[in-house]
Amino acid sequence: MKNLKKLTLLHSNDMHGDFAAEQIDKDLVGGVSMLSGYINKVRNEEKNVLYAIAGDMFRGSIIDTEFRGISTIQIMNMLGPDVVTLGNHEIDYGLAHLLFLEKCAEFPIVNANMHVSTNHKRLFDPCKIIEIDGMKVLFIGIITEIALQACKQDKLIGTFVSLDEAADEIGRICNTYNAIDVDFTVLLTHIGFEEDKKLAQMLDPSWGVDVIIGGHSHTFLEEPAVVNGIPIVQAGTGTDQIGRFDIMIDTDNNCIDSFTWKAVPINDKNCPRDPDIERVIGSYQTKTDAKYGQILTKFVRRLTHPSRFQETELGDLFADILKNALGTDIFLLGSGSIRGESLGPVVTKGDFNICFPYDDPVHVVWWTGAQLKHGLLRMLRDEALAGAHTEFYQLSEGLEVEYNQKTHSFIKFNFEGEPVDDEKLFSVGLQHYHFTNIEDSFDLKLADVQKNRKDRIAASSCIQVLEETLINETHQNAQGTGRLIIHREDGTVTGMAV
Repeated sequence: MKNLKKLTLLHSNDMHGDFAAEQIDKDLVGGVSMLSGYINKVRNEEKNVLYAIAGDMFRGSIIDTEFRGISTIQIMNMLGPDVVTLGNHEIDYGLAHLLFLEKCAEFPIVNANMHVSTNHKRLFDPCKIIEIDGMKVLFIGIITEIALQACKQDKLIGTFVSLDEAADEIGRICNTYNAIDVDFTVLLTHIGFEEDKKLAQMLDPSWGVDVIIGGHSHTFLEEPAVVNGIPIVQAGTGTDQIGRFDIMIDTDNNCIDSFTWKAVPINDKNCPRDPDIERVIGSYQTKTDAKYGQILTKFVRRLTHPSRFQETELGDLFADILKNALGTDIFLLGSGSIRGESLGPVVTKGDFNICFPYDDPVHVVWWTGAQLKHGLLRMLRDEALAGAHTEFYQLSEGLEVEYNQKTHSFIKFNFEGEPVDDEKLFSVGLQHYHFTNIEDSFDLKLADVQKNRKDRIAASSCIQVLEETLINETHQNAQGTGRLIIHREDGTVTGMAV
């Protein structure tokens, strides 16, 4: 007869400082108060409950940005996760600050593949074994290669950047800890849903990985994907839902006997509130309201950013502001810098900072026309157009690009109404993050670009440039079409003016 024990495994990912509930139709949805209420409810109802977070607790709210993650750690301490892994946005405030925040955390943070380059010493514990009801549950943390991009300025920090290397590290950990009779193994990853499926295929069944709980791609699921016998799940983004596994574990054979999984909506119909967390959030909110409630500007109408992989109204507006203020020929604005789907018509400082939370210096580089075309071909590769989590850019006024995905070629590539000359030099504005990752994003070597002309820093803060322009120029508008027209393989066209 099998020796079976039940484990209820709750999980979140990509919460991004989504602390407050929202009124949607007649329902109150999301927020950490009701999320905490649901977790506590399950902990009271079930015998064996663990709660895990698969990265990106930080960024996305004024409270998180203003207090540089300290507020988030305090709120997460009250949520009481049993284990957390790193996401790429945990690195946003700098590695030293992250190590400080780890000291503030009352929960374990695991990551197996960030290390000091000189001696290969890991920066965090690679895994955590949690003992519950006589079972040993092993959690292993793996982060996306984007974390390496965020740390590139610090040459002492490294990470495994390929799935093959990550799989080898998982095997090393599993082989080591299986000797102490681990009953159940969970991978907490932050590499994206499609990468999770590739990783699962690489894992040796003898390692005993039972489930993968992922993040980074913000994937909403109705049921797990099962690859190589391993269920793979995510819980979308924010706090609107939480993932729930109810698993019967065969403790004799250290494997899943049976399981169910569902995404549970967090709303006032099925989740009690947690007044203690509400008081903590309220204290932070009071401090930020005065500073961030001031009105910066008023747009003609609400401007949108529905997708990072197409030209958008907010993308046009922000790229143009930076181009004109800094005097560059072209500005290529990272689409992922815009974190909201819309903004306005009345724009407060708080609204703007939630929508555009990243404050980088701005570099000016000089590219030939040929390099510009090559860089945008890299941006428009099939992987990006399929929605993979890659870099994509909003184009400033004057640049007109029309691209055919079937032929992987440009139909039109104009600047100020004329075809771009391969030999002509253009000054191009880039945020610091994208400047440091120019090879990954554009397939251009910085040394080759610097042969054209030495780059320079044009501004120490892109947010200050944007805010100052918004304050001084009201009634802004943008079309969001005509600069980047993409004829997709499926026959659809994006970016065409109606």
